[in-house]
Amino acid sequence: MHIITRRGALTMTAGAAAAAALARESAAQIPAADASLNLPVESGATLRILRPARFVEPDETVFRENTARFQQKTGVQVRVDFVGWEDIRAQTAVTANTGSGPDVVLGWAEDPHIFVDKLVELSDVAEYLGKRYGGWKFLGEKFGKKNGTNNWIGIPFGGTSGPIVYRESAVKEAGYESIPNEHDRFLDLCRKLRAANKPAGFTLGNAVGDGNGYANWLVWSHGGYLVDEQGKIAINSKQTIEALKYAAELQKTFPPGTLSWSDVSNNRAYAANECFLTANGVSLYFSLKNDPATAAIAADTNHAPMPAGVIGSAPQSALTINAMVFKHTRYPNAAKAYLAFMMEREQYDPWLQKCLGYWAHPLNAYDKSPVWTSDPKLAVFQDSMNNRFWNGWKGPINQAAAAATAEYVMVQMCAAVASGQQTPEAAAREAERRAKRYYR
Repeated sequence: MHIITRRGALTMTAGAAAAAALARESAAQIPAADASLNLPVESGATLRILRPARFVEPDETVFRENTARFQQKTGVQVRVDFVGWEDIRAQTAVTANTGSGPDVVLGWAEDPHIFVDKLVELSDVAEYLGKRYGGWKFLGEKFGKKNGTNNWIGIPFGGTSGPIVYRESAVKEAGYESIPNEHDRFLDLCRKLRAANKPAGFTLGNAVGDGNGYANWLVWSHGGYLVDEQGKIAINSKQTIEALKYAAELQKTFPPGTLSWSDVSNNRAYAANECFLTANGVSLYFSLKNDPATAAIAADTNHAPMPAGVIGSAPQSALTINAMVFKHTRYPNAAKAYLAFMMEREQYDPWLQKCLGYWAHPLNAYDKSPVWTSDPKLAVFQDSMNNRFWNGWKGPINQAAAAATAEYVMVQMCAAVASGQQTPEAAAREAERRAKRYYR
């Protein structure tokens, strides 16, 4: 728990203030059109904010500094709580069901679509931000708007995609100059890495980011999908069967334990020279680059899109944090003003830069952020929020998609085959059966 008081906000160190001033100077490079948002903040307003815990330290530090600046400007007392990634969805559900707790939750992408009836509409904030900052990227609109409408129920703050992270020297030693797009060549690369005792490793544990990302890629890259455009269950298909057979072959090239890896496990394995190719957000590279003990690994690290497989483009999404305001708040205008303030370039771009683009931006104007030219190894992350895939693809983003994701239907299907517990055919049937609980 962290409560920002006016006194606390005014006692930032000179160094932190100078760094913030420098970052705001560079934020001036972000184009901003004229737009207005009339939100008179309620007298005596206070806010409680809940959001996922950081994976990179500046994510929390700059977020708190920006929140302190909001308080300085408005006098609104703000409490910010950071909770574990696996915990935030459960806490959001408690908030929705009891009608009490945080005023604002920065939850996962689908969460506003679960609790839509409990939320304040945010179209005024979203339309203001879109007009001011060059419009929203694809996933920004996809996750922000209620399915089938132009009504905004969430304000996506950004998304972390999970492309390939790899040691360049190991891939070259295996005979490849870059990450291949074809399934057979990618499997060949992983086999050769294993033979060189420099294995690849992807998680099939119940991990919000990495587990879902890998399982989705396996199926999507083979042309499969959980449901079709109308939400009809389509997971039990020949494409899925091929994906699961492929998963079993890839699994043989991984180090022990990947079936229970969490979202931090591959970071640790990669930093410890136990894994030389994985999928991850910017956080892994960020931590390597900023630790003298692992700087040499960072220098040998690069990123690439996930292999396209049979579909022609990298089948990956972005794990997105999506802000929602609950109807039980006594201060809806203050909550909306807070969200708009945090997305303004004076606050948002310093956050984006200090995190090395970890939560890649959802608004087009931030393409001009200096972060994207600060290091060529970050280029693959710049357009994360324009990925054309999402949990539950190809179907609508709704409560069913969120529930199937939260219950790890795709992850556990792939894990059952990779572990040898089920045949591909049996696992696909089981995933179909489980999906029917949610898609009706």
